[in-house]
Amino acid sequence: MENLNENQNAQPNDVGVLDVKLQRRSFLQYAGAGAAVVALTAAGCKKDRVYTGMGTTLDFKDDFGVLNYAYALEQLEAAFYIKVASAPPSAFTTVQKNYFQDVQFHEIAHREFFKNALGTAAIGSLEVDFSSIDFTSASSVLAAAQSFEDLGVAAYNGAGVRIQDAKYLVIAGQIVSVEARHAAWVRDQISNGTFADLATLTTLGADNAKGLDGALTPDKVLAIAGKYIKTKINVINL
Repeated sequence: MENLNENQNAQPNDVGVLDVKLQRRSFLQYAGAGAAVVALTAAGCKKDRVYTGMGTTLDFKDDFGVLNYAYALEQLEAAFYIKVASAPPSAFTTVQKNYFQDVQFHEIAHREFFKNALGTAAIGSLEVDFSSIDFTSASSVLAAAQSFEDLGVAAYNGAGVRIQDAKYLVIAGQIVSVEARHAAWVRDQISNGTFADLATLTTLGADNAKGLDGALTPDKVLAIAGKYIKTKINVINL
């Protein structure tokens, strides 16, 4: 990540937020050889995975359902960060503007990782709904960022038990650790010193006494995230 205190002029091209590609650093540099491993494995199973019906279907019968679940959440986060980075609230500090510039590329990298790894087994692009967020308000944007990051951490933690292949579990662990860094930073922007406060995360399954972060099952995560997703998501074999 580039220094948050340095000016960053890189901006995504003026295209839809779900179509922005990883521009600051190449996908292979960021994701590493792990992407190729997942892609090769996915290629052997993708032919028999056909999604039909209205909206998008997440089939949790195997690891690819979990990967598509993660892909859906990363689409949502990437869309949010791209929108904020393209027009940050006027009250944002330089550090905050630079943070959202950097983090959009993390989320784009995560999104593109799953998209490329899943190949034709990947679900389609989701239509998002951010009408409840005031993107001109620093407090509204930071609150939304906190919600997305906290939910993302709980989602990865809750999905880990469903992953059968150790390669995927390692990758999920690498991504959730980055999401947790984001969550801690945003929380500290809202209220200094609260970055490690698990007591406020009990609704997401956190256990403050044991020092454990939250973990939610996919149905609970999607119920919360559904506020920001227009596309109907069907869940089977959960």
